[in-house]
Amino acid sequence: MNQILTISASPHLHTRQTVASCMWHVVIALLPALAASLYFFGVGAAIVVVTAVAGCAAFEYAINRWMLHRPSTLLNGSAILTGLLLAFNLPSNLPVWIVLIGCLVAIGIGKMAFGGLGCNIWNPALVGRVFLLISFPVQMTSWPLPIVNRWVYADATTGATTLGLLKMGGDTSTIDLWQSATGAMGGSLGEVSAIALIIGVVYLLVMRVISWHIPVAVVGSVAIFTLCIGGNIGLELLSGGLLLGAFFMATDYVTSPMSHKGMLLYGVMIGVITVIIRRWGAYPEGMSFAILLANSFVPLINRYVKPRKFGERRVGK
Repeated sequence: MNQILTISASPHLHTRQTVASCMWHVVIALLPALAASLYFFGVGAAIVVVTAVAGCAAFEYAINRWMLHRPSTLLNGSAILTGLLLAFNLPSNLPVWIVLIGCLVAIGIGKMAFGGLGCNIWNPALVGRVFLLISFPVQMTSWPLPIVNRWVYADATTGATTLGLLKMGGDTSTIDLWQSATGAMGGSLGEVSAIALIIGVVYLLVMRVISWHIPVAVVGSVAIFTLCIGGNIGLELLSGGLLLGAFFMATDYVTSPMSHKGMLLYGVMIGVITVIIRRWGAYPEGMSFAILLANSFVPLINRYVKPRKFGERRVGK
């Protein structure tokens, strides 16, 4: 009777994967896209990435030590990953002080306010990005031209993105899809190279860090919905933050459904909302808003879309 019964939530399966290993695998998968952003945007990309990663790490350490009085969680890599993803959603000429505000919102409000990793409702990096977009719309929508501004930071030459041209009804007939795939286009750091992002997601799939359900559901629903409304599928898939969001942000363990059926429903929801915002909304890009909205429905999806219980017999069998 001296034994203490310990009750914990399922699952109770043991695996070699840890929180830290999953986080660092995602960081490794983002390295090709990071290299592409540094190549196309140079010093501006380096400043934004270093500021975002250092800012997120510093704010998480400070909140754990002086507000929550808990041990540091920096070694699990989640703050580093949040900073990297936040940087990938920002233009390469964004002032350092604005980047730091995004870090504070992402870590302080999007993550630590809910209790830290595993308790947050929304993707922290997207919380920071959307806050900056609403608060600083001019700075957040001034996109430096790639290659032209490699050694320029604050005074970079800017231009419209592909989605911006589509939104304004501009001429997109001259846009080369190959350039969009390789990264020779304006946009945030994580939008510049579809090929680099695909390399990263292949790594995650091979290492079994993520499953195929959410990325395929997002990309497939965007393609089908775009085809139904007469849009250009190639431009929709290769422009903006669609691939970055589908591969690396919608697949976040904490804010995505647990069951495979739920993942498919969640992915379709993101894809449809993204196209709706892009086509009829006020913003040319809708991926961030779509993921945050879908994050809000994850508790309901987990409640009502469940896998068949182990050992349960179906009716008629």
